[in-house]
Amino acid sequence: MYRYFNPNPCGRVVGDCAVRAICAALGLDWDKAHDLLSSFSKNMCDMSSSNQVTDAILRANGFYKRTIPDYCPSCYTADDFCQDNPYGIFVLGFGTHIATVIDGVIYDSWDSSKEIPIYFWYRPD
Repeated sequence: MYRYFNPNPCGRVVGDCAVRAICAALGLDWDKAHDLLSSFSKNMCDMSSSNQVTDAILRANGFYKRTIPDYCPSCYTADDFCQDNPYGIFVLGFGTHIATVIDGVIYDSWDSSKEIPIYFWYRPD
C-alpha cells in the first residue's frame, strides 16, 4: 500500500528521497532530516544523497541492513515487501531511490510500490 508523503516545507516535489526517507524513518521534520544528512555528508566528504551517507545515518540510529534474496529479481516489488512485512519501520533501497515503509505502508512522494527493492534497513523492536 502507498501513502503520499511529502514533508518538504514548501510543498515542492524535488529529488529529496533521502530526506523523505529519513524524515519518515526517524520521525523528523524535513529541515532536521536535511540538516542531519548535510552534517553526515560533510563529515564523510560525500554528497548528502549518497547511499553511504544514508546508510551511516540509519546505522547510527539502530537500523540493520539486509539484502533481498535474488530468487526472482524482477518480480518481488515494494508492494510485495509491504505485504510480507505488515509491522515495523523499514527503509527500502532501489539503487537510485529509497523510501520508508511503516506498518506495511510505503511513504513516498510518488507511488513506488511497483519498484523492485534491492535491500532494506530495519530496526529491531
